[in-house]
Amino acid sequence: MNKETTQGIIAAATQPVSLDARPGTFPEIKRQVLQHRAIEAIIWGMPAVNRDLMYQAMLRETACRDNQMLYWSRLLDWKTQTLTPNTDVIYFTPYFDSKEVGPIVLEIPPADDGAIVGHIMDAWQMPLEDIGVAGVDQGKGGKYLILPPRYNEKVPEGYIVLPSLTYKGYALIRSVLKSGSEEDLAKAVEYGKRMKIYPLSQAQAPPPTVYVDAAGVLYDSTIPYDIRFFESLDRIVQYEPWLERDRTLIDTLRMIGIEKGKPFAPDAECTKLLNEAAAQGHAFLDGTYKEVVRGGAFVKGSRWSFPESIGLVFKASQEQFADPNLYPVDARGLLFSFIFFTPKRMGEGQFYLMAIDDKEGQTLDGGKTYRLNIPANAPIRQYWSATIYDFKTHALIREISHAARSSQSPGLQVNADGSVDLYFGPRAPEGKESNWTPTDPNGEFEILFRFYGPLPSLFDKTWVLPDVERIE
Repeated sequence: MNKETTQGIIAAATQPVSLDARPGTFPEIKRQVLQHRAIEAIIWGMPAVNRDLMYQAMLRETACRDNQMLYWSRLLDWKTQTLTPNTDVIYFTPYFDSKEVGPIVLEIPPADDGAIVGHIMDAWQMPLEDIGVAGVDQGKGGKYLILPPRYNEKVPEGYIVLPSLTYKGYALIRSVLKSGSEEDLAKAVEYGKRMKIYPLSQAQAPPPTVYVDAAGVLYDSTIPYDIRFFESLDRIVQYEPWLERDRTLIDTLRMIGIEKGKPFAPDAECTKLLNEAAAQGHAFLDGTYKEVVRGGAFVKGSRWSFPESIGLVFKASQEQFADPNLYPVDARGLLFSFIFFTPKRMGEGQFYLMAIDDKEGQTLDGGKTYRLNIPANAPIRQYWSATIYDFKTHALIREISHAARSSQSPGLQVNADGSVDLYFGPRAPEGKESNWTPTDPNGEFEILFRFYGPLPSLFDKTWVLPDVERIE
């Protein structure tokens, strides 16, 4: 095959798609292939786009920048529109970038006056290491050194070294409250502000870490299932190196207009097609989410779920996909459509159970009222919480006063047997306001139950969380 013929084939394969093609013709088949590849790109790119959207929200809504410390000086409210966030901890989320400045140092204080549960991740939200009391420093504190891709210079002693496959990444860090009091909240903030982030090149005289408070800011990083998803994916492709495990996606993305070194500039026809593909990708992920949550009972017969497919993602990502026979891209895409972050060691610092249905198998309805009985002696070292989210977006329900109750909630009523009854609904049952979380009467919701510092009785299932019961 001569050079001219080869160039002709390449040119034909990259021509703009026609939306007016007749069924069965090559242009129509090509259109279908393009749409299919766009859906595949959404599933594959979800964890990186998820992180990029949080990063873009930081740039757009705050003065915080790379290698600084974004934080919330109070517990999150509905204005923090991330995916299933925790409203009972103080968040710190430094976004790092080693491309221009080289290795990055993240200093974690010892767990003396406080406790941190956190994770350092690359641009794909794959874990580099856990930090804090359940991390590699085991609460002793330490200096974590994040290396850029292909870094081969000598590393000084005294650091916990984390080679990264990407330049960008972030740390999700939770400063855990000792109680729900205002005093302990302030202490958790101050403890977290003992952390430092700076380039290794400045380690001899580190500059003061810049802290930027996002409390009260409308910080929206929910997934946009339209052309904006592909714009985000293009930013990642342009900035980060291709990973060997993902090289088969080079042609897939090129066909939809994303190619390293070239601008992403889809015409009107292609934009329409990509918007349609994004909507289809959303429908696929949403349907799969319901399927796996309903099919992943943590205890036989329970409506509380920790799906096996999600566990598979954590296992594979914790090993940086080292097993050549295991790359659960579909399950990974699903996971990051409703959460952010990946731990290095699931079950040590925290564990989660999700419910989208009540005891009778009916989807949780914001117009109804429900009760959840939490038995005594919950298997935790720190605290438990039950947080509700909008079933459509997996973010906090907009305009509600609070989204959770926890074992640390001030005024929480405890039953005589040590159990706790929580209530979810549009109105609080009389006398139960302190144990109640409001819902949107016009929408459906989901509940995420968190165990911080989980104990063995959770995993050997000698302690079981009952199903949510509708009471009116």
